[in-house]
Amino acid sequence: MTSKERIKAVVSCQPVDRLPFWPKLDGAYAYKWGKPTADYHAYIGSDYIAGIGHSYVEKRENTAYSEQVHGDESETCYETPYGVLKMRKRFDSASQSWHPVEHPIKTKEDIEIMAYWFGDAEVAYDKARHEDAMRQYQHIGDAYVIDDMGESSLMVFIEWLAGVEQGHYLLNDYPGETEALFDAIHRNLLARFEISAEHSPADALHLTENTSTTLISPAQYEQYCFPQISAYGGYNRPLMLHMCGHLKDLLPQLNQLPVLAFEAFTSPSVGNATLLDGRTACPDKCLIGGTNCVTWLNPAEQIVAYLREQLDVLPHHRGLCISSAGVMPPICAPETIKAVKQWLDSYPIRM
Repeated sequence: MTSKERIKAVVSCQPVDRLPFWPKLDGAYAYKWGKPTADYHAYIGSDYIAGIGHSYVEKRENTAYSEQVHGDESETCYETPYGVLKMRKRFDSASQSWHPVEHPIKTKEDIEIMAYWFGDAEVAYDKARHEDAMRQYQHIGDAYVIDDMGESSLMVFIEWLAGVEQGHYLLNDYPGETEALFDAIHRNLLARFEISAEHSPADALHLTENTSTTLISPAQYEQYCFPQISAYGGYNRPLMLHMCGHLKDLLPQLNQLPVLAFEAFTSPSVGNATLLDGRTACPDKCLIGGTNCVTWLNPAEQIVAYLREQLDVLPHHRGLCISSAGVMPPICAPETIKAVKQWLDSYPIRM
């Protein structure tokens, strides 16, 4: 099987020739080791998932979005007739990523301004972007391709717009206003899904949910996330969720979602659900993960012993792709990853 065929089969819980393996190498890995990630994927022999651009564009009549970068600081502005909200982010060179240091929503009035900003956006099909996405898809070649739609409303509110602590205070103190913002975000995402379901060349649509019960409760997931994601799964396209946190208490709900795969399924102690937990509670869902960043700080033989222990107890190996769950820690040498990949190639899978 090709890499694309293998992952496509796994996502649908169909038989494969061997377990696919996706070490998630990002900019931090290239920064640490000095070559493009494609070089390391070729050396390791990775199966991998790649992203492409959208087939839509957002048009705004009364609002605007801008971002300015000054060294390792950036300022994002959400402009409306009722005020300008600002987010500040700082660049971390080791992880090669931006992190919020000041969230745009701090007050009830900010919630209302942000709801207006989201509501002003018209999501429309864009031929030029669609053609560019088609070119990207063809250029990627032998990889499973996803088109990321964004993040559902509660999670984007907690992670990016208000922050964990302030976000929960605001949701508790101003539920009506906050839920109106959630509705505006949801309508925006529905429009994205409607266009992408018809036009995107990707093998699956995707949401970067980052779900974890360290950030939200199971009751909040049931109230806010579950119905929205259920709606996104109704467009007759494969849907994958990036779920990198503590999921054990959510597994019964996750099993009911119209979603094919949970990606970044993170084992203890960084996450809190093993592959056996996931397979037991979600027998028909694809699980992409099974390790965590601490796993990959060990020598190859210890990583292999850990994976053998996790795989041997499973009832079968359908719907399973081993990955680093979150991004591969840059300290893990390419030679270590390759040695684990070679062992996985020889592992006797049970379909």
